[in-house]
Amino acid sequence: MVQIPAQPYEFALDPDKAALLIIDMQRDFVEPGGFGAALGNDVSLLRSAIAPLEALLAAARQAGLFIMHTREGHKPDLSDLHETKRIRGRGAMTIGDRGPMGRILVIGEPGHDIIPELYPVAGEPVIDKPGKGAFYNTELSDIIAERGLTQLIVCGVTTEVCVHTTVREANDRGIECLVLSDCTASYFPDFHVAALRMIAAQGGIFGWVSDSQSAIAALAEPAEPADS
Repeated sequence: MVQIPAQPYEFALDPDKAALLIIDMQRDFVEPGGFGAALGNDVSLLRSAIAPLEALLAAARQAGLFIMHTREGHKPDLSDLHETKRIRGRGAMTIGDRGPMGRILVIGEPGHDIIPELYPVAGEPVIDKPGKGAFYNTELSDIIAERGLTQLIVCGVTTEVCVHTTVREANDRGIECLVLSDCTASYFPDFHVAALRMIAAQGGIFGWVSDSQSAIAALAEPAEPADS
């Protein structure tokens, strides 16, 4: 076990039963000229998470930690898209429409893919999810069960939507989640702060909150026996 400084108290990381889960670091969300920017969002607020995530990802790979990535998107025929999701927001563009980087949130389109800075390597599963949470209608539960995972280090965007939904889903499945504050981000800074506070509130009702430097330092340490 490796102790990581966190809120509301230290997180005891078991590298053999933990994985890094990177949520939706997709071009359409975080790159200038993508769908997020076309909606009027300041994508620099999301891009602030890229450098810390790059360092964390390198450390996780070096440590041999299991790594997974997710992408939010839908089949080209939109057969997995609920109508209520498609029409929500009443914006000029919606899912499936032609956007700056291809059809919006459609699997196989340029904007749907993960940014080059954090691109998966061989052996790192990419989980395509049609909802906000990474467990809904995906293979994530099966992967976790097959590998005997009990902990997730959760990063990505946005803090209050897909990250938060995934952490809540994991919590209900008995999985411990450590969320890294500088490796998550939102278009709305106050939402980011509030979402992190909600995770660690009431003794860690949904999980723990730490930062990339603390996690990287822990990954570099040799793990102590669980009964020490």
